[in-house]
Amino acid sequence: MFTVLFLCTENACRSQMAEGLVNHDLAGEVRAFSAGVRPTRVNPRAIRAMAELGIDISGHFSKSVDDLAGQSFDLVITVCDQAQEQCPFFPGPTEVLHVGFPDPAKATGSDEEIMAVFRQVRDDMRATLIPLLREKARGRT
Repeated sequence: MFTVLFLCTENACRSQMAEGLVNHDLAGEVRAFSAGVRPTRVNPRAIRAMAELGIDISGHFSKSVDDLAGQSFDLVITVCDQAQEQCPFFPGPTEVLHVGFPDPAKATGSDEEIMAVFRQVRDDMRATLIPLLREKARGRT
């Protein structure tokens, strides 16, 4: 099975949502993981935004990229600029891509306004990452 690691700074929002989307939408084709270069905790709004799609990431936890040492991936995708700059070296044939998305945790305003930003990032990730990974996984076979 094609494996992908989503990497961001805190492994709190974008990489967690990407992992959930891919494991839901491409189950059986692609297996997704996520990690951060400076992990914290999964943002509750990311959990809420994913639950709206029927995708449960409430059991996810923030992981350091170091926690995945020794594991191989077909593809590593950095989803934030800071992770791109700090992306560790992955040995072997691992392809590394940067597909950046705005950080929804930086949104301000009312809860509903902030949730709208989370939804937009989530939907943009789905529209961008699912076709990309579907093609990568099929191109590998």
